[in-house]
Amino acid sequence: MAIYLTKESKVLVQGMTGGEGMKHTRRMLAAGTNVVGGVNPRKAGRSVDFDDRAVPVFGSVADGMRSTGADVTVVFVPPAFAKAAVTEAADAGIGLAVVITEGIPVHDSVAFTAYARSKGTRIIGPNCPGLITPGQANAGIIPADITKPGRIGLVSKSGTLTYQLMYELRDIGFSTCVGIGGDPVVGTSHIDCLAAFQDDPDTELVVLIGEIGGDAEERAAAYIRDHVTKPVVGYIAGFTAPEGRTMGHAGAIVSGSSGTAAAKKEALEAVGVRVGHTPTETARLVLGRLEGVREAARDVTHS
Repeated sequence: MAIYLTKESKVLVQGMTGGEGMKHTRRMLAAGTNVVGGVNPRKAGRSVDFDDRAVPVFGSVADGMRSTGADVTVVFVPPAFAKAAVTEAADAGIGLAVVITEGIPVHDSVAFTAYARSKGTRIIGPNCPGLITPGQANAGIIPADITKPGRIGLVSKSGTLTYQLMYELRDIGFSTCVGIGGDPVVGTSHIDCLAAFQDDPDTELVVLIGEIGGDAEERAAAYIRDHVTKPVVGYIAGFTAPEGRTMGHAGAIVSGSSGTAAAKKEALEAVGVRVGHTPTETARLVLGRLEGVREAARDVTHS
């Protein structure tokens, strides 16, 4: 099991023939992802050779879906064309669109996330590393060789912190890792992923990575309190961020005491989520919680 992406997923790449699209399509294929086609209206009917595999190029997402049965698209198009690309994917009825592009104007993100939702298309991103189900499929730019399959679920605003926690916990492994993106408007939230991991029988514990700015982590804490029974361990980036300065992602904007790392840590710990001050400390907390869960399960089995 996994959330959102499995070995059965059939993946299109919008912008596959561009530099970034080519590079990451090759990496996705190497990770075992079933990439069934690219999309570029100007190059429809051609194919692109990736090592020992030729991937066809379609003129539209709809054409690609009709020909291949694709149910996922990964968007590697410039910011100016991202809204049109996502709208096209939603109009075609694709189930999942992973929007890697950064620098998309917020009003475009507001428009296409709302439109996709109305069409039943889930958006991951924008400005995100995508998602990976280790050993099954990889949709985006997450390195596939830094961890293995396991029973930890991960949801993160930050791409690099996603990679670091995956590496820190590589001996345990992950069910699915989702980089939701750090822009002010994203298509999939911490809460969406928490709900999916709660329902996934192969996810034993969830790691939640947040950062300063906004109130997404506080809202996630309220959701955990009311709906999540699995253990959750958190990490919030930005404890040492200078007051009043915008850090990193467009969404990492602190206003007064709202959105600080301390406020987010307090909200999460109030509902039983242990929060590390560093990625390494967070990994140690995960190992401790997992051992506690497994000891409790052994006690139940022996009683």
